[in-house]
Amino acid sequence: MANALPDKLLSGASYPLGANWDGLGVNFAVFSSNAHRIELCLFDSTGRKELMRFDLPEYTDEVWHGYLPGAHPGTVYGFRAHGPYQPQQGHRFNPDKLLLDSYAKKLVGPWRWSDALFGYRVHSNRLDMSMDRRDSAPAMPKCIVTDNAFDWSRDVRPDTPWGETIIYETHVRGVSMMRDDIRQHERGSFAAISSPWFVEHLQKLGVTVVEFLPVHAFLNDRFLVERGLRNYWGYNTAAFFAPEPSYLSTHRLNEMRIAMRQLHAAGIEVFLDVVYNHTCEGNELGPTVSWRGLDNASYYRLIPGDERHYETGCGNTVNLSHPRVLQMVVDSLRYWSTAFNIDGFRFDLGVTLGREGHGFDPGSGFFDAIRQDPLLSTRKLISEPWDIGPDGYQVGNHPLGFAEWNDKYRDGVRRFWRGDSGMRPDLAARLTGSAELFNRRFRKPWASVNFVASHDGFMLADVTAYSQKHNEDNQEGNNDGHNENCSANWGVEGPSDDAAILDIRARLARSMAATTLLSLGTPMLLGGDEFGRTQRGNNNAYCQDNEISWYDWEAAQSPQGLVMAEFIARVVALRKKYPVLRETRFLYGDREVLPGLYDVSWFDERGNALAIEAWQDPEGRALTLRRAGPGIDGEIDVLLLMFNASSEPLSFVPPAPHLEWNVLLDSAEPDSVTWPLVGTELELAAHSMVVLLAEPTGEADWQAVWMAGAHQGPRLLTALPPDPGTMPSHRPPEIDSPR
Repeated sequence: MANALPDKLLSGASYPLGANWDGLGVNFAVFSSNAHRIELCLFDSTGRKELMRFDLPEYTDEVWHGYLPGAHPGTVYGFRAHGPYQPQQGHRFNPDKLLLDSYAKKLVGPWRWSDALFGYRVHSNRLDMSMDRRDSAPAMPKCIVTDNAFDWSRDVRPDTPWGETIIYETHVRGVSMMRDDIRQHERGSFAAISSPWFVEHLQKLGVTVVEFLPVHAFLNDRFLVERGLRNYWGYNTAAFFAPEPSYLSTHRLNEMRIAMRQLHAAGIEVFLDVVYNHTCEGNELGPTVSWRGLDNASYYRLIPGDERHYETGCGNTVNLSHPRVLQMVVDSLRYWSTAFNIDGFRFDLGVTLGREGHGFDPGSGFFDAIRQDPLLSTRKLISEPWDIGPDGYQVGNHPLGFAEWNDKYRDGVRRFWRGDSGMRPDLAARLTGSAELFNRRFRKPWASVNFVASHDGFMLADVTAYSQKHNEDNQEGNNDGHNENCSANWGVEGPSDDAAILDIRARLARSMAATTLLSLGTPMLLGGDEFGRTQRGNNNAYCQDNEISWYDWEAAQSPQGLVMAEFIARVVALRKKYPVLRETRFLYGDREVLPGLYDVSWFDERGNALAIEAWQDPEGRALTLRRAGPGIDGEIDVLLLMFNASSEPLSFVPPAPHLEWNVLLDSAEPDSVTWPLVGTELELAAHSMVVLLAEPTGEADWQAVWMAGAHQGPRLLTALPPDPGTMPSHRPPEIDSPR
């Protein structure tokens, strides 16, 4: 290839950014406001040998660019940027450091941790004020020019309505590493994701979305590598446009595209967890691998008056107030949306993305750019609505079009089922979409992403098996991860052979999962919770690329695992069958479905309407929610959700007990099928919930029933619990990046 190349580059174009092949050659364009000169470095196909260098000849609107005739997809390259090395002014140019293109779409070659990756002399007394002259290229992966041609003509994105969305959060690598039926080299890759077993598993559960933890190429932290660990979660981005190479068993981008097509063909959407708030380069003592060397003062938020240091939450903060940096992020999102047909994005530490100079702003440039974009505004968007910066907790305060992770849901549901006092009003709010948080500016209940477990924190099985975190394997003295997990071990910390303890744990796990799937909002299930996966009490397994984090599919085939998976599938089927369980409006008991019958009402275990003093009773651990509304067939559906969080069985009486009631679901009897209630009472086991369906014979019977039941109490007392905002505040949110 080298013999066919010219001695210098043609001027080329400043747009589009990155390396783009036009059929005759490749145009290179890279933003840098403060560089004096940028070199293009070409390598052999392995990335080990540098072949030649070219200066990018033109500079237009702060974009350096040049065109290389005869170059083609597969060309391996990197950049070197010349400019001032003045850390105190925020400039860290060092041409001895090979830099990844900020728009690189594919990487080749491994990272090799070496002091040469740092722009400064690591062992100098002057630290980052010094300058390291060693060539970092041998320690760096390289960029590859790609051809993005792929036949999407028969791919149809499922475009599931928000109100019908059910999310399954998982990890590309961990989900298949212990699958014996997958070829060894394909385990942990998108090739495994394409396998029928995974698609069929999702279909059996009934979920509509698979949400992958970060798939952007990432760098394993040096301190983890030295400890024999890895950054398993991947929240350490090294390239915003390139997939993690280890997730491609064929080393081809089409491997990921085929997986997307397979999932779409099965009616399953794909979301990506994306990290645009910080990068792998860390603080001023971190390595120089891309943005820092291209233009540190532009790409990162620096402390005004102390530009040597970064405004930081996770080592550094990407400067989305700069138009070119914001353009990079929006271009990245558009690339994943078009080149891979991605259906939605979950934004890590979303408050950081919306923070302007005056603080968090739902009208920030980032949110405005996304919402006005004709493509991105049609994708499903989810924010993790917190970070560790000032005013970092913003649940419910994001703009229209964004859903948000609801940690108040997680903690409230865990605490209710743990048996904490005073949690009945909070549960009522969570069951009905957390309106006190999200019912603003005509937002819908789907804006609340409801979960009791996510990748960050205890798994569902561990919520019921551990009262304390057990992160010793992280080698941080068990000091990382949150200390309060709203969990309990029910008699023994960790594994137990006691049948009674195991029964309580399994029942509670089913009760919490069913609560989540039957609440208004967007339910999210953590992958592996459907069969009782455990991380052995580790609530911050970000560095555990091993059996602690991998899915144990043998355990999934155990009797207990099969029972849990079947139960989850039944609950999902109930949600899909009865529209009242996925209502698209917030509920206040102010809508009559029939005379005397309101869309939502609340009762105690004896079928009595809950008065204010009952709501305020801190020892109340039983609750009945009645939901009513049109069904799929146009008839009226009336469902009861009964909850017993106490440690003793309780007899529940349905409101209007003389009706025929069918028990659709019982978390204490996961194998039971639908059965009619005999008599006027139903005994709920401790730590369990049931779902009942009324069976009248016609609308006239409905009206007679509910008009006769008007004595049950004033409507407002049957409908509205006290504002859960008056409840004691809970622990602060968990943060993805390790503390």
